[in-house]
Amino acid sequence: MEVREIMLLAVKAADDKRAEDIVALDVKNISTMADYFVICEGNNEKQVQAIAREIKEKADEAGVSVKRLEGFDQARWILIDLGDVVVHVFHYEERNYYNLERLWGDAPREDVMAEI
Repeated sequence: MEVREIMLLAVKAADDKRAEDIVALDVKNISTMADYFVICEGNNEKQVQAIAREIKEKADEAGVSVKRLEGFDQARWILIDLGDVVVHVFHYEERNYYNLERLWGDAPREDVMAEI
């Protein structure tokens, strides 16, 4: 599976669980960590966990290795490492505090919602 397809799989899975404000950043030219960051949020801990669980399940079904999943129990910021795609699922209260979109402001945003 191509890296962009993995990113779109994560975006679709997050959207299926009603994640809000889904953003995909193309970081391949400014980071060695990943090619894409997907950032989204949920309104409460249960929704944040449901979003992360759905992304993990869809990745597993597609044969995409989930290298690491952190923060699930606290459900304030769950990080899902899919290799060249890193997904950040925030509780809405935490997202503004960490403001990854500003931190990675040089990264172009992908218009992913039109593609899913």
